[in-house]
Amino acid sequence: MKILFVCLGNICRSPIAEGVMKHSCGLEQLDWEIDSAGTESYHIGQAPHEHSQRVCLENGIDISKQRARKFTHADIAKFDKVYALASDVYEEIKDISGHYFNPDKVELFLKELYPDENRSVVDPYYGNLDGYYDVFDEINEGCKAIIQHYKMNP
Repeated sequence: MKILFVCLGNICRSPIAEGVMKHSCGLEQLDWEIDSAGTESYHIGQAPHEHSQRVCLENGIDISKQRARKFTHADIAKFDKVYALASDVYEEIKDISGHYFNPDKVELFLKELYPDENRSVVDPYYGNLDGYYDVFDEINEGCKAIIQHYKMNP
């Protein structure tokens, strides 16, 4: 299984998702490839936001070695599943992918928890540290749901 998490700048939400999913896959002994990207090029090459790193580290997950990269249309072919962390990101993925877009591979991250809702993970970038804890908890729950779904239906 190859999973890509995508947010806007690839320094807040998607790095947390990458870190949580890699950690969870290790605990579950799943040999899945996990990565993250952003639809915008604001932070290419930068480490995750300091608050993202802090909340992950407090939960035993080190994401400090991750570096932001931009989502490309080639990611659609490379990954089995591409999770947009927000609805605006989903639309950007469609635009960037062009004719490579595959709606069977791309969906909103929170669809695994709330299948009948069009929910987005709140972007904590402009808030304080407390918002990052909320985002971590929501992403952690979402990653658990993804693992349960694909462990049962590979």
